[in-house]
Amino acid sequence: MSEVLESPAMRDEDGGFTADYVRAVSAAIEAEDQSRTRALVRDLHEADLADLIELLRADERVRLIELMGRTFDPLTFTELDESIRDELLEALPQQVIASAVRKLDTDDAVYLIGDLDEAEQREILSKVPRADRMALRRALDFPEYTAGRLMQTDFVAVPSFWSVGQTIDYMRTEKELPESFYEIYVVDPTFHLAGALPVSRVLRTPRDSVVSDIMDTADVSFTVADDQEDVAYKFEQYNLVSAPVLDEEGRLVGMLTIDDIVDVIQEEAEEDIHRLGGVGDEEITDPVWRTTRSRFTWLAVNMGTAILASWVISWFDATIDQMVALAILMPIVASMGGNAGTQTMTVAVRALATRDLGPLNAFRVIWRESVVGVINGVLFALIMGVLAILWFGNDGLGLVIGAAMIINMLAAALAGILIPLTLDWFDIDPAISSTVFVTTVTDVIGFFAFLGLAAVWLL
Repeated sequence: MSEVLESPAMRDEDGGFTADYVRAVSAAIEAEDQSRTRALVRDLHEADLADLIELLRADERVRLIELMGRTFDPLTFTELDESIRDELLEALPQQVIASAVRKLDTDDAVYLIGDLDEAEQREILSKVPRADRMALRRALDFPEYTAGRLMQTDFVAVPSFWSVGQTIDYMRTEKELPESFYEIYVVDPTFHLAGALPVSRVLRTPRDSVVSDIMDTADVSFTVADDQEDVAYKFEQYNLVSAPVLDEEGRLVGMLTIDDIVDVIQEEAEEDIHRLGGVGDEEITDPVWRTTRSRFTWLAVNMGTAILASWVISWFDATIDQMVALAILMPIVASMGGNAGTQTMTVAVRALATRDLGPLNAFRVIWRESVVGVINGVLFALIMGVLAILWFGNDGLGLVIGAAMIINMLAAALAGILIPLTLDWFDIDPAISSTVFVTTVTDVIGFFAFLGLAAVWLL
């Protein structure tokens, strides 16, 4: 009877879930109406179901998964924010998690249970078939954020002497092949990689052709220890769709596919954006205390640098007392320098992350940013100089703020490029620390230049 109830519109004009739809799902969950709940969510893609789960209350999330039963797609776990995923793994019975692990590819299963403690991992893996258990245990032995953790251990490999016909027949009859794949890997008797063969080429080639005659050399491959950031860079650089993964002895042990690497690229980009803002690995779904704690550290550092800038101002308290206009105009110089430095720093940090900036072109980029800083400094010096003269009727004040503007804009450009390069040189992530240092430099130099020039020229 409940299935014939009229369902509310699911999407609004922007493509998000409507409030009526979310309320309908909540009501069905609260009423323990399994058929109604399943009817409301059965057409959702796993990514959309994850979005819906994040909109529900904590208790509703668990009940939704329980009401969905076998219709719940475990891939949904891989689409959730980490905090929500961990919350669900803690609340759900281990049998439910083990069932999800059995249905997932190796890489997704490792992502799901990788953050659990060893005791919980052992308990869940004990409920998984032996072959899958061994593959998962081996993958979990690899460090986080490496190709070994990302790779899928199911792949298609054939010897070089097979014909195309044998290869096609093998793919049609073998039951243990991955659900989707883009390349067939060619191996020698010791399972060392000899080459790769796109599936499309196999389908377009006569059956009697030999694999060794039509395969490509595997120009790009990865080892299990390769960092995921390096993997993502090469996938983007060489337009890869999939790639083989080798162990320490060079044997083929897995493959990487573009769907997993897209997630890595997005994670790295989000991480850089968050760190530039001083919020670490924060998610929008994180609880209040965790969010407060993650932001407090950098706010405290910011306060320290602000005190340093205030200390510089205190050197010129007598100068400010004699000319109140300096106090009015002083924030403009620092603010313009801070914004200019942030612009340069943002471009530099992203270029370092994508490897577009390095030792070979560093000097050219530094020179370019310096020229941009000087040109912008001159232009804004003219604007602010004229405004200061019209505002306060003091020609000298206009010259002082104009000169200070040029000095600080140049300093901002140099700080915005040199600080990220220096941090990167010392293997410190420039996204973490650059903002605080750049802001400090522009504040201190801006105040010092403006008030120092005023003390010399005006008083």
